[in-house]
Amino acid sequence: MRAPSQVPAIQLNSGTEIPQLGFGVFLIPPEETEAAVRQALEIGYRHIDTAQMYGNERQVGEAVRASGLRRDEVFVTSKLSNRWHATDEAVLAFDRSLEELGLDHVDLFLIHWPLATVRDFMDAWRALERVHREGRARAIGVSNFQPAHLERLLAEGEVAPAVNQIEVHPYLVQDPLRAVGAAHGIVTEAWSPIGRGKVLADPVVTEVAQKVGRTPAQVVLRWHLQRGDVIFPKSSHAERMRENFALFDFELDERDVARLTGLDRGERIGPDPDHFAMVPS
Repeated sequence: MRAPSQVPAIQLNSGTEIPQLGFGVFLIPPEETEAAVRQALEIGYRHIDTAQMYGNERQVGEAVRASGLRRDEVFVTSKLSNRWHATDEAVLAFDRSLEELGLDHVDLFLIHWPLATVRDFMDAWRALERVHREGRARAIGVSNFQPAHLERLLAEGEVAPAVNQIEVHPYLVQDPLRAVGAAHGIVTEAWSPIGRGKVLADPVVTEVAQKVGRTPAQVVLRWHLQRGDVIFPKSSHAERMRENFALFDFELDERDVARLTGLDRGERIGPDPDHFAMVPS
C-alpha cells in the first residue's frame, strides 16, 4: 500500500506546483538508484531530483513507472549537462533525457551551471524556452545562478526562470540571492541542505534539536521549509529517508529559526558559481 504524501506544495510562476520536500539522487550509483527511488516513493516522497550528469535518469524513470503512481502524482526534475549549452545541442540533450527517463515530459528542467566564464548560458536558455513552449518541460529554471546571471536571464529571455537551485544551509544562508529570486517570483531550491552533514554538530543545531525532541538533520530541514526553500535531501537508507520525511508535525519558533540563520559563515561546500567552469569532455 502506497503511503499518502503530506508534503506542502509551492506554486511556481509557470502555473505548476512543486512539492516542497523531494528526494535527491546525486551520487547514488545507477545500480542503486531504482531501489532508492522506489523506497522514497513508497514512503511518500513525490518529487525526484536528478540530472544528466548524475548518470541515473534511466533508473529514476524505471522507479517512477514501477511505483504504480500516476505520472501526474510525481514531480520529476532533471538538469542540462555542462557539455551541451549550444541551443541545438541542448535541445538534443533534453530529448535524450526524456528518452532515458522514459517520459513524455519533465516537470522541471534546469541549466545545471551558468559556466559564465566559458559559455553563453543564454544559448542554453533559448533551448529550455523552446521545450517549455512545446509542453515537454512544464517549468524551466536554473541552478547555481548568481544575481547577475538572473538579471541577464530576466532582461534577455522570454520566460522567467521558475526556480534557482543553489547551495543553501545554515553555514551559507544565501539571503541576498534568495531575495533577488523572490523579487522576481523565482523559487529557491536548496541543494546540500544539511551542508553534507557539517552543520549537524554545531552547538546551536544540537541545542535546538534537544529542545524540540528531533534530530539535528530534522531541525535543519525544518528550518529550510519554514524559510520557504524547496529541499531534496539524499540518502540510500530507508530509515534516514523516513527521518528526512518526518518534518510536518513540529515547528521551530521564530527565535530558533533566527539562531540557525545567524550561523551563516558564507562557507561553501561546492564550487563558486562565478568561477566554476568544468565542462565534460
